[in-house]
Amino acid sequence: MVRSMTRSLALIIGLALFFTNCGKKEETQQQEQPAEQMAATYQPTGDEATITGVVNFTGEPPARRKIQMDADPVCAQKNPNALAEDVIVNNGKLQNVFIYVKSGAEKWSFPTPQEEVVLDQDGCVYVPHVLGIQANQPLKITSSDNTNHNIHPSPKNNPEWNVSQPPGSPPIIKTFARAEVMIPVKCNQHPWMRAYIGVLRHPFYAVSKADGTFELKGLPPGEYEIEAWHEKYGAQTTRVTLAAKEAKSIEFTYQATQAYRPGSLKMMPALVLPCCGEGANAEGH
Repeated sequence: MVRSMTRSLALIIGLALFFTNCGKKEETQQQEQPAEQMAATYQPTGDEATITGVVNFTGEPPARRKIQMDADPVCAQKNPNALAEDVIVNNGKLQNVFIYVKSGAEKWSFPTPQEEVVLDQDGCVYVPHVLGIQANQPLKITSSDNTNHNIHPSPKNNPEWNVSQPPGSPPIIKTFARAEVMIPVKCNQHPWMRAYIGVLRHPFYAVSKADGTFELKGLPPGEYEIEAWHEKYGAQTTRVTLAAKEAKSIEFTYQATQAYRPGSLKMMPALVLPCCGEGANAEGH
């Protein structure tokens, strides 16, 4: 009898210790998440460094394809010579490459800019075609076209949404809370319209210009992994170590022989979405 009671008591104590330890583990995990999110805010010291660079393209680039906009007469009339923007090469330099600090900056946090980043719809194409924005920074979507548009980002880490924007509508303001490279954006009305948004928790990103150049400035001294991303030729990375106030130059080179995935510009009938009155937006998921 005494032995049985001893065994039962030992079993109860063991279960109590087990659940107590489980509780501590969950508590520790819950405490670690806020600590990671509360990285120290970076305070500029005057020692910040700069990375400049260029994106090269070797070989014969694919010819830019004409976009047929006949399904929407407004688009066809306003932008009759529209060309695809997926691969733009000028004198051996590749445009619209997103360059950013992939790792090395996570130990700091950076203030969220309140300045709006503008994504316009002009001539039934997105302007710009590739852009960067910080998490929770306002994205202002405007339309310069006298036709209906429907903005539809397809993120993986952020909520998906699509919003109709009839002619004359006010700008649409949105934010992305989580970092994500890249978020494709399409228009449900005009299937040829594409844009890409890179969302980061720091301000160290750029998009290569028409001459392939880019600049990342204000970097704290340290070691970084820099990635270049292109919608058709993929990503490349390199590592850079920056001393105080150093200005360093880097290059990325894409080749015409790399795997190229031609985009589909096959014309599809424009969707007729229910319009919701002048000046109003229709949103769905």
